[in-house]
Amino acid sequence: MKTYSAKPSEVEANWWLIDAEGVVLGRMATIIANRLRGKHKAMYTPNIDCGDHVVVINADKVRLTGNKRNDKTYYRHTGYPGGIKSRTADKYLDSEQSDVVVRKAVERMLPKTKLGRDQFRKLKVYAGTDHPHEAQQPQVLDLASMNDKNKRGGAV
Repeated sequence: MKTYSAKPSEVEANWWLIDAEGVVLGRMATIIANRLRGKHKAMYTPNIDCGDHVVVINADKVRLTGNKRNDKTYYRHTGYPGGIKSRTADKYLDSEQSDVVVRKAVERMLPKTKLGRDQFRKLKVYAGTDHPHEAQQPQVLDLASMNDKNKRGGAV
């Protein structure tokens, strides 16, 4: 018996729509990362991009459990000496850049390679309910109904 290895021409990428309102961030990020990598498919091959496209709406209404909303800190560097900047998840979620929290959670679960960057480009995150991907007819993926723990958590 031979091991099946998918070829890029055989891969068919689907589109998924996820509503992040009230869903716990970490649980949502793991499901999204698996969809982007294609690990939910039987034809998954680690060295081929078998993943799907994922559209996330209502990213500003995602839930963080415990005290993470106030304690979780995101760091970035300006490139200048002493130029480290920090911002809490609360400040990101209340600003126009509320999609950064979801993007970083998913990005850090993907491989740090060329393939991982290609897979990450298939993620589209929007703060509101509107998105420009209606023409792709994304299928709705209801994370809240998958597991009771996906919908619980701290304050919105």
